[in-house]
Amino acid sequence: MTLPVDPARYGAFLATMFVMAITPGPANLFAIATGMERGKRAALVSVLGMNCGTLVWFAGSALGLGALIIAFPAAFHILALAGAAYLVWLGLKSILAGIRNAESHAKAVVRAGRSAFVDGFMVQIANPKAILFFTAVLPPFIDVKRPLAPQLLMFACATIGMDLISMSSYGLGGAALSTRMNEPGFRRGFAFLVGGLLISAAILIVSRG
Repeated sequence: MTLPVDPARYGAFLATMFVMAITPGPANLFAIATGMERGKRAALVSVLGMNCGTLVWFAGSALGLGALIIAFPAAFHILALAGAAYLVWLGLKSILAGIRNAESHAKAVVRAGRSAFVDGFMVQIANPKAILFFTAVLPPFIDVKRPLAPQLLMFACATIGMDLISMSSYGLGGAALSTRMNEPGFRRGFAFLVGGLLISAAILIVSRG
């Protein structure tokens, strides 16, 4: 019986993916910020959104999106810049909230107006780590002599599994700090930190994109 992916090749892919998953990048920084700002549930929902974005990238790879990225890099550069601008906007909102409202509430309120899922999805779609992964990291592990779909399925399972663990750990770690949100001084510092994390994620998108 022939496996969809050569075991040695798949093992090398798992090692590469592990390093990429645990390395702090825009997605993991966003998970931390969401956990700190909006709690455990929102952090996990944002992780789900980011991994749905990863699924879109895998589907695009199956349809030849990698070739399109190479052929039209400017379009994806614009996409990355749009994602970075969105994160800067969220970061500035958090910083302004820290300046204006840190002392005005008796209790902290987790904001639920935005969709954590949509935010996470947008971050991952514009994530340069994802673009790099699907244009440079993944292709060498694909065996052109074997059917493409089964290979992509195995790669997708490994990628999403590791990302779920890594992103959730980052997000829940951020959420653990949210229990101190009833302290006015902590709220102010927290708002600045969340804003800084989001803007740092945007800088990573621009610098790596």
